[in-house]
Amino acid sequence: MRPIAFSQPGQFWRGNLHTHSTLSDGVLPPEDVCRRYRAEGYDFLALTDHFIGAYGYPIADTLPFRAPGFTTLLGAELHSGPMRNGELWHILAVGLQPDFAPGHAPDFHVHPGMETGPEIAARAVAAGAFVAIAHPQWSGLTLEDARSVTAAHAVEIYNHGCATGADRADGAALADLLLSEGRRLSVIATDDAHFSEPDHFGGWVMVKAEENTPEALLAALKAGAFYSSQGPDLRDIVLEGDRLQVESSAVVTVIVQGQGTAAQALHGQSMTRADLVLGRCAASPWLRVTVIDAAGRRAWSNPIWR
Repeated sequence: MRPIAFSQPGQFWRGNLHTHSTLSDGVLPPEDVCRRYRAEGYDFLALTDHFIGAYGYPIADTLPFRAPGFTTLLGAELHSGPMRNGELWHILAVGLQPDFAPGHAPDFHVHPGMETGPEIAARAVAAGAFVAIAHPQWSGLTLEDARSVTAAHAVEIYNHGCATGADRADGAALADLLLSEGRRLSVIATDDAHFSEPDHFGGWVMVKAEENTPEALLAALKAGAFYSSQGPDLRDIVLEGDRLQVESSAVVTVIVQGQGTAAQALHGQSMTRADLVLGRCAASPWLRVTVIDAAGRRAWSNPIWR
């Protein structure tokens, strides 16, 4: 058994799904954000400015910045509220149409009559977007909050801007709890770049598709045909009985995680192939793989449902 990212035809395209510009609270105008990512070797970018009234509810028109070998996905970071802690939700929506209707979010404060987070997430999914719960650790998201968002496709497992600016980058714990309750979610790594600090080029997705087009990329994202990374490459994952084979760029650790406390790890030097006996993970209904290179950078597979 191979996960879809390694079994379906196509090639991997590198992209960032969470970025800001001067249309909201970023430092660079949209054309410069796209130029920087293209120059860095990215294949695609989603510019996801804050969708609130104070910024005019922007969905950035990045079509003029597409070029041979580089495409863009329209999107926004949606806000509504409140979460359990009294603050606004942050919902990442990639693949929005330019006419997506604003909710009632005039600013970053809670106001009467707002949609709930789950409602605006469901509305974005119905409009065709790939939707993710953004930076759960940074947001102070509770498990009760996360359970309420039934329409999301993914959770941010890593947010580079939240790492550099707050040391609150993690989404793995929340994602694993939801997976253990049967939620079929994928996990994404993003930059959340504002270019006001070193918050860019630190987390991305590698999407498997036959074409580097918005339509093909969006379909692959929704299908879970991708993995996420800070640096290492995942090249193949094969599940056969009680064994898991992983091929990657050179890493020092390969871990397979499962439900509850289930985990198995293999450590070495410059490993490009690993063969793990599932052991404590053998009974888990889902598995996911993390690899770590010598610099401490990680790559994460999407969950594999057995």
